[in-house]
Amino acid sequence: MNPDIQGRVFPPTPPYLVGREKVREFARAVFATSDINYDPDAARAAGHADIVAPPTFAVVVQEATLAQLLAEPDAGIDFTRVVHGDQRFSYTRPIVAGDELTATLTVASVKSLGGHSMVTAESSIVDAHGAHVVTATSTLVVRGDE
Repeated sequence: MNPDIQGRVFPPTPPYLVGREKVREFARAVFATSDINYDPDAARAAGHADIVAPPTFAVVVQEATLAQLLAEPDAGIDFTRVVHGDQRFSYTRPIVAGDELTATLTVASVKSLGGHSMVTAESSIVDAHGAHVVTATSTLVVRGDE
């Protein structure tokens, strides 16, 4: 794992258009039970423009940024040795169907710990107007040699 990638900022991902059916599929997959995740009328009655994605839906958008990091040749990340260590979200507002979201990844930290490496990546996700929606933070553990 190359510690010199700490602080690196990757190019923004192509925009991701959040679709109603994708939100509903994700909501079903995570056993979300709120009507605002499925019913546009319920979501509007709660003050949202459309159905609301469950909080962990941001990983769908973040995935493209993590793919950039994992594909970076000089990062030195062997994906066969990667274990997901932590995931956090910091929201400004919920993701709703119809959002067009773009994500930009920053490598927040690279640490060595007992022969293993840990990389923390922050994906800042903004809407079509450039307004912050959520920051998704993932920590990946790259296991060292056995």
